[in-house]
Amino acid sequence: MNASEHNFDAYAFSKQSDYHESTVRQAFAKAAQLKTVVVYCYDPRAVGIPKAVAQELCDVFPGDVLVDEAGNKAATTTSLFEVVVAGGRATDALRSVAVAQHLFGIENVVVVHHSHCGATSFTADGIIDAYQHEHGLDISNLYSRESICISDYVSSLKHDTRLIRESPVTPGHVNVFGYFYDIDTEQLTKVVDDPAVVKRAIAS
Repeated sequence: MNASEHNFDAYAFSKQSDYHESTVRQAFAKAAQLKTVVVYCYDPRAVGIPKAVAQELCDVFPGDVLVDEAGNKAATTTSLFEVVVAGGRATDALRSVAVAQHLFGIENVVVVHHSHCGATSFTADGIIDAYQHEHGLDISNLYSRESICISDYVSSLKHDTRLIRESPVTPGHVNVFGYFYDIDTEQLTKVVDDPAVVKRAIAS
């Protein structure tokens, strides 16, 4: 069966005849007790980061997938969700933070940068110039230069946690943390601790 013959709408909540957005949102909030979003690098050597963050914050990860009476995968016991992007840079993660907050409500956003990261192997000018010369493309205005690479871990973590904190998608009740992760020792070092600025509102 090719894609044109498949009814993908059957798998989209918003396409169902009985769809009611607020009801679906409430169901999602119950399906995963999400507390923490962790943003980290897609380097396979960094795979231990979510487990380390879960231990640090007493979260459940990876948890179990729960099935409903019909045998469908319907929920999870994990309380930590991953956002995996190049270098663990926050600029790529903001939409995911917004979605996580809307569907589940969150308590923490954690940004983690790791040792010997590929994002430290080039400069902003270097990648911009390479795109221009190798592909004839100008990417100089796509991203802020502070978000393209990592030249200093403390500076990058301070920049990214500030970006998370100052974004409209991050409610004041959310804690924001920045950690450095050593891929060889698997140790986390806290660099930024930016606690919630307001109490969490109780949903009606």
